[in-house]
Amino acid sequence: MAPRVAFRRNMNLMNLDKANEQTNTPKTRNTLYLMFFSLAYFSSIGRTRNEKSMGRVLQLLLLLSFLDEGHSVPGCRLQGWPIETFTRAGDVLIGGVFVVHSGFESEQMTFRDHPKPALCKGLFGGRGCDRARPTRGPDRPYDPGPPRLALLTPAGGLSGNPPSTPKVKVVFVQTLPCSGCLNEAPSGSRSVWESCRIDQFHVRYYRDVLGMMFAIDEINNTTDLLPNITLGFSMFDSCMSELRAIWGALSLVSGAKSPIPSYDCHAPSVMVGMVGELVSALSLPIARVLGVLHFPQISHGATLSALSNKMLFPSFLRTVPSNMLQNVAITQLLGRFGWTWVGMLVVDNDVGEQGGQAIKAGIEKSGGCVAFMEKIHLSYSMKQIHRVVDVIKGSSVQVVVLHSPEVHVIVLLDVLHDREMTGKIFVSSASFAVTPSLFSMKAWKVLNGMLCLIPKTGTMPGFEEFLNDLHPSKSSQYPFIRLFWEKVFKCRWSEDDVSQESSVSLNIAEEGGCRGNEVFGNKLPSLFEINDLSYTYHAYLAVYAYAHALHAISMCSPEIYNKPCAKMGSMHPWQILRYLKKTPFRSNASDWMLFNSDGDLPAAYDIINIQIRNKSFNLIKVGTYNPESKDDKITINITSIAWGEYFDSVPQSVCSNSCRPGYRKSAQLGKPVCCFDCVPCSLGEMVNKSGASECFKCPTDRWPNEERTKCVLKVVEFLSFQEPLGVMLVTMVVIFTFFTLWILLIFIKHQDTPIVRANNRELSYILLVSLILCFLCCLVFIGRPSIFTCLFRQTLFSIVFSISISSVLAKTIMVTLAFKATIPNSPLKKWLGPRIPRSVVGLCSVLQTAICSAWLYLAPPFPRLNTESGYNKVIFECHEGQNLFFYVSLGFMGFLALVSFLAAFLARNLPGSFNEAKHITFSMLVFCSVWLSFIPAYLSTRGKYTVAVQIFAILASTAGLLGCIFIPKCYITLMKAERNSKELLKGRKNRSNG
Repeated sequence: MAPRVAFRRNMNLMNLDKANEQTNTPKTRNTLYLMFFSLAYFSSIGRTRNEKSMGRVLQLLLLLSFLDEGHSVPGCRLQGWPIETFTRAGDVLIGGVFVVHSGFESEQMTFRDHPKPALCKGLFGGRGCDRARPTRGPDRPYDPGPPRLALLTPAGGLSGNPPSTPKVKVVFVQTLPCSGCLNEAPSGSRSVWESCRIDQFHVRYYRDVLGMMFAIDEINNTTDLLPNITLGFSMFDSCMSELRAIWGALSLVSGAKSPIPSYDCHAPSVMVGMVGELVSALSLPIARVLGVLHFPQISHGATLSALSNKMLFPSFLRTVPSNMLQNVAITQLLGRFGWTWVGMLVVDNDVGEQGGQAIKAGIEKSGGCVAFMEKIHLSYSMKQIHRVVDVIKGSSVQVVVLHSPEVHVIVLLDVLHDREMTGKIFVSSASFAVTPSLFSMKAWKVLNGMLCLIPKTGTMPGFEEFLNDLHPSKSSQYPFIRLFWEKVFKCRWSEDDVSQESSVSLNIAEEGGCRGNEVFGNKLPSLFEINDLSYTYHAYLAVYAYAHALHAISMCSPEIYNKPCAKMGSMHPWQILRYLKKTPFRSNASDWMLFNSDGDLPAAYDIINIQIRNKSFNLIKVGTYNPESKDDKITINITSIAWGEYFDSVPQSVCSNSCRPGYRKSAQLGKPVCCFDCVPCSLGEMVNKSGASECFKCPTDRWPNEERTKCVLKVVEFLSFQEPLGVMLVTMVVIFTFFTLWILLIFIKHQDTPIVRANNRELSYILLVSLILCFLCCLVFIGRPSIFTCLFRQTLFSIVFSISISSVLAKTIMVTLAFKATIPNSPLKKWLGPRIPRSVVGLCSVLQTAICSAWLYLAPPFPRLNTESGYNKVIFECHEGQNLFFYVSLGFMGFLALVSFLAAFLARNLPGSFNEAKHITFSMLVFCSVWLSFIPAYLSTRGKYTVAVQIFAILASTAGLLGCIFIPKCYITLMKAERNSKELLKGRKNRSNG
């Protein structure tokens, strides 16, 4: 039945019970309490968050009902079950909730059943347990049968008042068969018993307990800290169970074997606070309960960032960093190796889900991608585990981020090895505690080369000697010392030894028993992983935090607590909590430190590499992460890292290889951003680094090289005198100039001949000089543009060429007037003479000069670098200012040429040997053809070729004038001198008149 339905039914039962006075008996109330606790338990293990939250609320209501019952019935004892707590007396006690055994079992119940305890169980290992292991089906987890546990119960429980003696021995008075063992095993069979009993106990977890013991002994043996005050402890094993963790914490708070937090039932407690838990999933419910009571809790391993919320968890402190910093560290670690394509394994609970999503968000924010995020849990069936293995093996990732306590991946790692999973490197968060004894050799082969992020640890001087001195005969006050001995030396104490209270017998009655004379030898460093004291050191620090707070109370420091000083015998938990938050503390070998407002300490991480060589397990520190570092926050010694047997160098875990310089990423449709194609940069763009997402445009005066990895200066292009085209044009200009000059000299030499005089000698000189200047104007267009050349090349050519065309026009007018004036009594005779041609040339030149002057004044041409016309070059050109003036000037010359053409065309049939009308007609026809062709050619070319087109137009039109008008005259003058006579001229005129 759903928990919420059961809740409504139980509430109805409670209302009926209150209404019926006959049923209001202690027995009935206890039954209701048990039903209420059962309902709370089932809600707490619900699958949805709402069900879990309701379960936590019900647990707190149950707690309040217990408190109310304690007030109403003094000296009561509510129904429950005993808790195995290990205690050593002292003036004050420090509680501890630790994971020592790796698992628990609880029977399936309904709300009608009485709640039953969660019993610790161990992991299966050894031949005896392998033979005794029940069959595991594909859809169900291991089913070891009825829960049977080795309960280690101290002879002396936690009493209300400190014992009279400062030190007491804890001896074990009860031993039951362990969970998962063969129930039918004969009493004389030692192999099955030995394997199961030992394998449920883990030295790595037990080391945290010993770290707390070592700190307590160290403080008790010094006079500088808490003089005349003896610290004791009361400790409980949670076995990775939330129910046991809460039950144990309430037991420590209540000061009794039964977890009833009613202080009216017992004498005042000397418990000052609690150390634990190791994992966040267990610390979270403990912190909820202890926060209501304002009872101090210092965790040595819980990293969940939510625990920093002092509104929800006011009494929670920790000596390890929050996973908010851990997420940043993992992201930077992956980035350091260029791992952008990773998978994730997270534990299947709220803590794992929140932490996994935070890590995933950090990876994606830094540009990485998570190919998969699979959940795992120790309760998963083989079918679920194989599905996770299929995902891991089927993915192309080479790096898997592991965010889970180690106990949840034990079976998964074995299956990965059995299915020959290779080519993967694991990176673990701080929630994964490296526990050598927890995994098989197959699992460690899978984890070989793993990088682990662990909270940075300090030194614990004397701890190795402390461990070396451990012995059941002189360390019997330490919890689990006998199980530890059996684990290390693979032996078993006899039943007679277990039953003795005052001492430990070293005699054995059976083969394979513990003798007591075993020595650690060279086993100690590898047994306790002395090179990696993570979490043990933080449990050690937690004890010192309590010790310094108690020392401040004993010294009554008013500057810390501005109220009357608390007394050691009557301290309240909230008073101790206040001192914990404000008192700096340190160990014997550490610097002073203080909890911040979130209950955290200044944090850093060590980066550990797991290396398996010759079947030996090694933890090598290869780097650190320090968020306070001003330089590089993460430092890695890559040469110290061993990447396992499948990699000789740093693995490459990317979905697509990084794009080389000159290429950019192009996303693949329907895939994560880490999967992309590499495409070259577009025209005019470059990128000089690998893995770029976009290319960058070069500056306007630069262009990418062929590889598109850098911008180089563009080639500056202009029509120079050195290039072949420029040389050819200059040559043509020189030839035409000297040729025109030669013609001018011929005309000067033969100026008195009839042919020169008949063609208006003055206009011929003006025209020849202007043609020479037109040819020379072409030189201004060649070479590097400057302000001077840009200002005058177009305007100077326009004025000079206008003089040339106006001279031709004047010639045409004068030819027409000369032949029309031969008519008797013609009024045109008075216009004959130099006034008309001078006026025509002067007027046309003035008009063109006015146009050019306005051009230079309003929009003068200027040199510029044209970066738009060429993709890989800069065109150094003269900008015309406003093209309007250029086309007006060109149009004016065209107008003059058109008028000259029409006038010459009309006068083409006039008689006379020296009639120039036909020659002028052809010259104007050449001129108009050239310049009409020039316009489209000019607009369709760029750069130096535009200049070359205009020079060709100038040369062609000028040469056309020169050739059509003066070449025939030179031919007659030089080659046909007999035709250059006055008589011939008059004879032709007379014949035409006759």
